[in-house]
Amino acid sequence: MSAQAHPIAPLDALVDGEAQRFDVHGHRLAVVRLGDDVYVIGDICTHQDISLSEGEVDAETGHIECWKHGSSFSLATGEPDVFPATRPVPVYRAWVDADQVFVEIDDPEGTP
Repeated sequence: MSAQAHPIAPLDALVDGEAQRFDVHGHRLAVVRLGDDVYVIGDICTHQDISLSEGEVDAETGHIECWKHGSSFSLATGEPDVFPATRPVPVYRAWVDADQVFVEIDDPEGTP
């Protein structure tokens, strides 16, 4: 596996304090902008197959809540801190370069 950079969207296309779903190279991602910082986590709640990007973002604590059963996940670590979820969601490295948001995803060798 090798890590590959993938463009997501221009920074100004992301709404500050809200989550948006993006499908990038076979990965379903929840992308959250908090000011100039961008967080990317797996979009699927580990308790049930529910989209986290449809949940509420708490900008003060840096968490996102699953709207279905209330599990809350850290945007920085992916760790849940509210039941019923007990397993973390994946966290992806994200950065902004020339106002474009990128995410790093481990791709199988030889995948363009």
